[in-house]
Amino acid sequence: SQIPVELWYEQFSDSTLADAVLDRLVHDAYKIQLKGESMRKLLSGVKNAPEGDKTVATN
Repeated sequence: SQIPVELWYEQFSDSTLADAVLDRLVHDAYKIQLKGESMRKLLSGVKNAPEGDKTVATN
C-alpha cells in the first residue's frame, strides 16, 4: 500500500470491518518498508514540484 500502516484504520468507516480486513491482510505477511523517493518518480523525469504541477525535466 502507498498508505502508511498507521493510517490504514482511517480508511475504513467501521472499525470492526477494519479489524477483520486488516487481520486477514497482514496474517503471515512480510512487511517491507521502503525509504526515499519512489524509483518510478525518479526515473520518469518528473521534477519534485507541488502536487498537480507535472513539469518534465529536460536534459
